[in-house]
Amino acid sequence: MVLEKIHNPEDIKNLNNEQVEQLCRELRAFLIKSVAKTGGHLASNLGVVELTVPIHRVFDTAKDRLVFDVGHQCYPHKILTGRQSLFGTLRQLGGLSGFPKPYESAHDAFVAGHASNSVSVALGMAHARTLLHQDYSVLALIGDGAMTGGGGGFGGMSGGLSFEGLNDAGASGEPMIVILNDNGMSIEANVGGLSRHLSRIRSEEGYNNFKKWYKEKLQGNSLAKQNLYRASSHVKHWLKNTLLPESTMFEKMGFSYMGPVDGHDVQKLTQMLSWAREKNEPVLLHVLTEKGRGYPYAQQDPEHFHGTPPFDTATGKPLRASTRSFSNVFGDTLLELARQDPRICAITAAMTSGTGLTEFSKELPDRFFDVGIAEGHAVAMAGGMAKQGLIPVFAVYSSFLQRGFDMLIHDISLDKLHAVFCVDRAGLVGADGQTHHGCFDPAYLTQIPGMTVLCPASFAELQDMLRYAICQVSGPVAIRYPRGGERDYAAASDPARCYITLRDGADFTILSYGILINEALKAAELLAEKGISVRVIKLNRIAPLSEADVASMLSGTRRLLVLEDCIAAGCVGEKVSCLAALAGVRLDKLVLKNCGDRLPNEGSVEELDHALGLDAASVATSIEEVLHEQ
Repeated sequence: MVLEKIHNPEDIKNLNNEQVEQLCRELRAFLIKSVAKTGGHLASNLGVVELTVPIHRVFDTAKDRLVFDVGHQCYPHKILTGRQSLFGTLRQLGGLSGFPKPYESAHDAFVAGHASNSVSVALGMAHARTLLHQDYSVLALIGDGAMTGGGGGFGGMSGGLSFEGLNDAGASGEPMIVILNDNGMSIEANVGGLSRHLSRIRSEEGYNNFKKWYKEKLQGNSLAKQNLYRASSHVKHWLKNTLLPESTMFEKMGFSYMGPVDGHDVQKLTQMLSWAREKNEPVLLHVLTEKGRGYPYAQQDPEHFHGTPPFDTATGKPLRASTRSFSNVFGDTLLELARQDPRICAITAAMTSGTGLTEFSKELPDRFFDVGIAEGHAVAMAGGMAKQGLIPVFAVYSSFLQRGFDMLIHDISLDKLHAVFCVDRAGLVGADGQTHHGCFDPAYLTQIPGMTVLCPASFAELQDMLRYAICQVSGPVAIRYPRGGERDYAAASDPARCYITLRDGADFTILSYGILINEALKAAELLAEKGISVRVIKLNRIAPLSEADVASMLSGTRRLLVLEDCIAAGCVGEKVSCLAALAGVRLDKLVLKNCGDRLPNEGSVEELDHALGLDAASVATSIEEVLHEQ
């Protein structure tokens, strides 16, 4: 076994070519076995095994800076940098993160979890190296994403931010390497034989040495040399633009383009990375990989194995049967409504399946728009659609909608446009951790003038609120709902009502919204067993909220606990307390139970609820403590 002898990246540098090939096979087998037990991102990681090994053969990531885009492909990197023994704890409470995290290892250069930022971050590091007179290489690993259309890609090249970074990085002249992990392009169809031939020529050591010599000889001080160099450059660019227009986009940005190269050829990749390291300029290495490589089930269905629960390696089937989710209910309900109203359109940002829109995309393709990883663009496009009389419905994860905050204000709110934002993965999402928790949307959405924010706690409420948002609300409206399925609370309620009282009580009031209403009701039951009477109020909407709304719902309340899965600053509890004060409502005690001032790491939602004090037992204990104090 080669893998068991790899304790740090330095051990890789001592392997011969045969051992390197064996290491790749063992690494792939280890990934399949480990992720089958814990769940996680499999297909993307299987695709970069042969890319990751050469990176660690050529570079020292404890010193050199390797910046991941998204981070879905970081598992081989983590295994090779001393964390192999921790993979049994992957994505679990107190365990190994599924994304790069600097607190875990010096080999993780930067936090990753969202797409398209790696080139910008890497350029910042390159600038720092230059200004501080330091010596290290800088690499950005970015996926092709939606370069070829965007549907379902998980790389960062579909995002506008990636092109902003590439444009500036190429113009800067800073030595850095951008590795484009292209797992969606076909060599034959998109590049062609001539392209491959010329790419090989450009990548030959002799060619690069000649190019360097040629540039040095002709870039002298004499006017003749300068004129000759400019003339020859014009001829070169004309030939490239005429014969190979596809390959010049990155070169026009200022990059030295290398590739495309087989992303599963370890020896060739090692050679190419070594050459790229020696270039004193921005380099883009174009690598062709296959998602799910080496595991037939992942190769056949890479989208399913992008993020997978624990599964049986022999069959590829999940160990636990999938259950109906809020995403499924949303997708089914939207399709039903769209069949009745031709104005309804669905928008997603490379998350068709994740947001429950697969069937909509099949049945109504003309009214389905996948914009790739471009959430800001999606919001602005929704504004244009709404302005012209359509009803756009943008289904998006809460943490990703953050990128569209400016557009929500400028392109939606200012003109009071009727666009619907279905905010999936609201609240705590579990194993994906910090970068994916949806704990900011209650704070930022409720700040936006004219925005209605609805919070279903059950499937029935989601269905009714979606109909209400589309058919009755005139301005912008957001509906936030959690990952996974409903819990004990499965009732329906009038979406037009600001709040409903689910339980009466005289000793304390719990105010909550969304999925956490289940914990509020359980806490009331626990306290009732001890003779403590608790009123439970459920907010159907968290915006708009008025003084009159708060005065009405808190009538007779002297002690209040607000329970929510939002970050502390700007939480609904803060807004309620302010409105209560303005309305003249006097509270003897106010307790705010929320996510606090920092987001938790990985773990199940239940574990995280308990860790943050958002579960029923913790809520009950907090109320008991207050009553004992008084």
